[in-house]
Amino acid sequence: MSKIYDLVIIGAGPAGLSAGLYGARGKMSTLIIEKDKTGGQIVTTEEVANYPGSIHDASGPSLIARMAEQADEFGTERIKDSIVDFDFTGKIKILKGTKAEYQAKAVIVATGASPKKLDCPGEKELTGKGVSYCATCDADFFQDMEVFVVGGGDSAVEEAMYLTKFASKVTIVHRRDSLRAAKSIQDKAFANPKIDFKWDSVIKEIKGDGIVESVVFENTKTGELSEHFADEEFGTFGIFVFTGYIPQTDIFKDKVDMNQSGYFVTNQNMETNIPGVFAAGDCREKVLRQVVTATADGAIAAIMAEKYIEHEGL
Repeated sequence: MSKIYDLVIIGAGPAGLSAGLYGARGKMSTLIIEKDKTGGQIVTTEEVANYPGSIHDASGPSLIARMAEQADEFGTERIKDSIVDFDFTGKIKILKGTKAEYQAKAVIVATGASPKKLDCPGEKELTGKGVSYCATCDADFFQDMEVFVVGGGDSAVEEAMYLTKFASKVTIVHRRDSLRAAKSIQDKAFANPKIDFKWDSVIKEIKGDGIVESVVFENTKTGELSEHFADEEFGTFGIFVFTGYIPQTDIFKDKVDMNQSGYFVTNQNMETNIPGVFAAGDCREKVLRQVVTATADGAIAAIMAEKYIEHEGL
């Protein structure tokens, strides 16, 4: 029989590491299981300027390194494994990984969500170097520059309007000739003098040596290609992609309550519909997905997991 942990956390992003810190500080035996690299999306971010206190050496990797070190110092165990099955029906929760089976009195799922990508040449290489998936995170890096926003839904248009506070010009790039956003949101965008539109267009390639320097568009109706180059004054511009997110929750489908988009539905205590199972961070239904909200979710989930274990007498 394997060890029964007080708390097992799936995912080592900001939410998972925060939960690990609070769990271990609460004297619970705590294990974090991560299938990939520690840190999640934030480790691809060159600079983190909106997390409280992160004003010196504020890169994504350095912030995550400090979070991981702090969790480790309080006794959090961390291993690399991929959870492929589970059984949450009993008092003791069972998680089946590719390497081993794990048991816990409480589980926090902090598997995160991934932005939908353009899947074009140059996108991966220039992510964090002009290509972004978060206006709140990166807008101020493009003060007085030109930016492009890819997408036509509510989020894309709302983020485009937010970007006008920083950028000199914002162009919404949409593959159709009309937006999908709510009419009230569209009206505000059309009335904003800083917002322009590039209809019937998709990005075929992003070019640059270390930073975004040009972008190749394709007209979806004619197939015509055109290339836009950065202004000489700045030498770069921003490309913000808002075509949706994909929550990493597939294996829990039909067993843990989710909304139509696949995000866990929780209450303010991060509790799912299954007693002893909590969700934290970008994988749960929420209005703001940022490092600061993920760490808050993780802290709440760990505290409530401790209370659950005490209440159940486990």
